[in-house]
Amino acid sequence: MAFELEEHVEALTLRVFLKSLELLGGTQKLVQTRATGWLSSLLLASYTVVLKEEYLKSEQEIAQRLRITPQTVKNILRSEPLVDNLEELFENEGKDLNIHTAGGIAKLAYRLVKDQKDHTGLCLEFSRRTAGALDIAWAKILLRRLEEKDFPVQSAQHLKDKLGKVWLSGRSAQEVLEELDYPIHTPIELIEKIKENLRMYGLE
Repeated sequence: MAFELEEHVEALTLRVFLKSLELLGGTQKLVQTRATGWLSSLLLASYTVVLKEEYLKSEQEIAQRLRITPQTVKNILRSEPLVDNLEELFENEGKDLNIHTAGGIAKLAYRLVKDQKDHTGLCLEFSRRTAGALDIAWAKILLRRLEEKDFPVQSAQHLKDKLGKVWLSGRSAQEVLEELDYPIHTPIELIEKIKENLRMYGLE
């Protein structure tokens, strides 16, 4: 159970982090403006916001888990979601993003992710690369057959038509897909649900 919780924390944090990057114009924009130093602040803020909003962790618990000071946690959590003038940040923040500002971006990203408004295409590409790096054979096959327009997935039938006779760690994809809960909004969520299903049968 604890392992499943950790996986969910990681997956949701990743979605919030990717949405934060999208709000700022993407990784290319950060490279072009020499703001790649912002990445660590955005990732830290994403973790903090997810742990607080999704799992109701205290400031002290978050600080201990992420090995940061309680004051840093406070600075992130006391920020308001940044909605306007994100473009101006590149002029005002410099190479290092203020952690309070990062918190505001992460809070907006979290809100959008919870409203299912995160970037499916970016998640799909990231999921493909991760599956390749981890050498998860079934995930690589599955993600190669899916496109951005396939999400959100409303029913098992759509995925069954796309995947055909694919086997996922010894189980038929057709059977696995019938047992999942829908809708499924992102590739990361799909992989999570399939892994959970396989784990129920002692498979990975």
